[in-house]
Amino acid sequence: MNKREKVWLTSVLAAAMLAGGCTKADGGEKAGPDQGSGAEQALEISWFIDGDAGSLLPDKPDDDFVKKTIEEKFHVRLKIQSYPAGADYDNKLTVALASGNSPDMFITSGTLSQKLIQDGLIAKMTPYVSKETMPNYYKYWNTNELEMKSYQVEGDFYRAPLPYKKKLDLAYYIRKDWLDKFSLPVPKTYDEMLEAMRRFSHDDPDGNGKKDTFGFTTNGNGKSLSLSFPQWRKHGLYAGYYVENDEFFDTQTDSRVAKVVDDTLQMIKDGLVDPDWFLNKAEQVTDKAVQGKAGIVYSPDVNFALDSSPSSVQNKAKALNPKADWVPFNPYPDKPFWTENEAGYPFLFSKKTADQNPAKIRKTVEILDWLAGEEGFLLTRYGQSGKHYTKEGSKITIQKEAYLKDIVQKGNFLSIYDFFSPPSPETFGLTVKDPDQTPRDESILAFLRTGYKYVPSVGASTTPPPGVNLGEMRTKMSEYHARMLFEDKSSANWPKYREEIMIKYKAKDIFEAYASQISEARGKKITFKAAN
Repeated sequence: MNKREKVWLTSVLAAAMLAGGCTKADGGEKAGPDQGSGAEQALEISWFIDGDAGSLLPDKPDDDFVKKTIEEKFHVRLKIQSYPAGADYDNKLTVALASGNSPDMFITSGTLSQKLIQDGLIAKMTPYVSKETMPNYYKYWNTNELEMKSYQVEGDFYRAPLPYKKKLDLAYYIRKDWLDKFSLPVPKTYDEMLEAMRRFSHDDPDGNGKKDTFGFTTNGNGKSLSLSFPQWRKHGLYAGYYVENDEFFDTQTDSRVAKVVDDTLQMIKDGLVDPDWFLNKAEQVTDKAVQGKAGIVYSPDVNFALDSSPSSVQNKAKALNPKADWVPFNPYPDKPFWTENEAGYPFLFSKKTADQNPAKIRKTVEILDWLAGEEGFLLTRYGQSGKHYTKEGSKITIQKEAYLKDIVQKGNFLSIYDFFSPPSPETFGLTVKDPDQTPRDESILAFLRTGYKYVPSVGASTTPPPGVNLGEMRTKMSEYHARMLFEDKSSANWPKYREEIMIKYKAKDIFEAYASQISEARGKKITFKAAN
């Protein structure tokens, strides 16, 4: 058998496996039940979507109330293929498209979607997706017209972003019981935070008679100056990149990195930082927070300090020290803390379906818009009304026992169906009450929602110019950050390092391209000044 025959046979076998169907546990499709002759008139539609690792669609059709609701409400037979996002997901999707077994609607990364569009496999959305056909999607989720424009490929409408949560759950957390020991307030300024770090590092906050605690720890993963160091925001640098006063800024290559490095070096010299921070992985930061080795950490985990989350750092720390009390705080209440989330993966439609049976796409659009509205959001996020949650006015109360029994223990399958309903109940003016949440939890969650200032994202999808290696540039950048911290022990060489990054490693070209792409999306001139 020659090479071409082997490739052909491999594709055919893979396509056959996908077409045959299997549960997600076996790595693939979960088809609808045989609905009898009366259902043969229903339109059969197929979706290829990502789900959380470990999530499974129910084995028994009657257990899948989301699928059942969709099929009855829209008179369809819905076939779902679901895998965790990643290379394997992309490979399976590519095989399905190339084999002629194309799903009608699917989700994938921006990079792969662009390639599929260029290969002629994707339908234009213009006949199907609009404010008239998807009013919920445009009203509640797709409120940024610039963003939609930035998703165009070759000047045309082939893809649209999935709904997404605008704000993150980033926060600094501090041991309030340690603050109480020293009669210190929860910090609201950089200086108050440093004072807490000093006391935590030098004055035995855990009372064990040993000098074994530090004010702050983070993870450098053996390669980078973590953006969780508070010195970044002190000098007006936040997020990965942002636009301010019509100028594009890349945080980690900015000229102000010199000030960040010098202040970080001073904090390290003062003994306020866990000496292992540079080699720490994220899980080691969590371990040290649990063990009481550091008094301030930075985390994106909304459950970090919640009593109601059994695996939270708060509960693990309390198991070792019943007085442990982690609370969020913001030392920069008047400064931007981060940018809002940017849109992520797009959804797309098969050109084959559009050419052969466009009714399938029109029906998919109806269903997606229903999922984008409050009714679909509640079903795919919290389950069935009156059974898995109750609603009084704008307050949603989770019925925990039924939720665990019918959803979590049956594959946690809502994490597959919630691809079009991100965890953002505030979008519909709703608040959610978990019966396990304590008043302390509610206070923490309220702070996470309101205690940090988020500014709009750049509002555009950005890509480096052709032939430029973004990864190589970032690697060299991180190398120079580490050199200043551990070899130079000074930021004096940053102007020289920065110039090399800008010119030799093409950072200037990359960021000028980003600024141009943002300018096009915003319809106004955005500049990048390499010599800022």
